Amino acid sequence: MKIMRNIFLACLAFFMSPVAWPQTAEQMGLEIATEADKRDSGFIDSSATLTMELRNKQGDTSSRQLRVKTLEVKGDGDKGLSVFDEPADVKGTAFLTFSHTREADEQWLYLPELKRVKRIASKNKSGPFMGSEFAYEDIASQELDKYTYKYLNDENFNGIDCYVVERTPVYENSGYVRQLVWINKKEYRPEKIVFYDRKNDLLKTLVSSDYQQYLNQYWRPGKMQMENHQTGKSTILIWKSYKFRNGFTERDFDRNSLENAK
Repeated sequence: MKIMRNIFLACLAFFMSPVAWPQTAEQMGLEIATEADKRDSGFIDSSATLTMELRNKQGDTSSRQLRVKTLEVKGDGDKGLSVFDEPADVKGTAFLTFSHTREADEQWLYLPELKRVKRIASKNKSGPFMGSEFAYEDIASQELDKYTYKYLNDENFNGIDCYVVERTPVYENSGYVRQLVWINKKEYRPEKIVFYDRKNDLLKTLVSSDYQQYLNQYWRPGKMQMENHQTGKSTILIWKSYKFRNGFTERDFDRNSLENAK
């Protein structure tokens, strides 16, 4: 009886062990994404300056200068405010985003020439943000619950060991049917994202580089380059002067903040 009991306990331990059954690709993909989200939580708020470089198919370039503020929201998506300073034709233009985990993001654009606030329709989030190759939905924070996940494989990218995870937008009006994300195995930060349009055709590739760590935890890129494979256009974002825990509040991210942005 003692031998039978030991066999029973051994079998029970095997089936209850978390390593007894291999993870599915979906479980592993979610686990990787959850760890990445966890490591970037708790920064409270941040600010930075940004240079946006636009390049057309012929290679002609133009540049814009703006300031960006972000407020972390517990239990929901982050809030973000971008204010354009240069050139003169876009100076004072401001963009406000309330990201959400399950519902459609809320976004507003203030146009100083018209002195009015324009709400971005939920079905138009795939449109280009201020003439760039970044869509409105790219500007919103990439919350964990916005996607379902599937681990594909391990791959080296630019000398960095990465997990390759396919994520599928939950939002029905997303401009993308799926995205492939190369996630740094050590730091759990995105190194590359490949976007596929609603026809599942290759659309864009985003590469983030020149990362620096802040507050001994949070990694932020110094450069983000988005290439549109269908138009031949590209946009480069150069980030500088990151600052965290500025003391921002909800009042810094309301509708009034758009019209009063300076």
